[in-house]
Amino acid sequence: MAPSGMRVPSRSCWADGENIMTAAAIVTLVVATLIIAAAALGLVRVILHLVAVRRTLFALEGGVEVIVAKTSTVPTALPSVNASLKPVRDFCEGI
Repeated sequence: MAPSGMRVPSRSCWADGENIMTAAAIVTLVVATLIIAAAALGLVRVILHLVAVRRTLFALEGGVEVIVAKTSTVPTALPSVNASLKPVRDFCEGI
């Protein structure tokens, strides 16, 4: 029995309340699933972009090795160049 002045909810009221709670729970689960699916889709896109970047970097690595080989330092040729320029250096010192 309810205290005076308060109404006792009928059985049908309790049943409606449970249906409302069930509907709210379902909506909550659907929204949560959509949010998780959107986050998963975003992560998959990030992974695909990273794979593309990785492929590009591997392609660049070969090009960089060619550039390094073509622009290597000159210590191997430097002694012969210095020997060739010795007469010019001696002439410049004499002036």
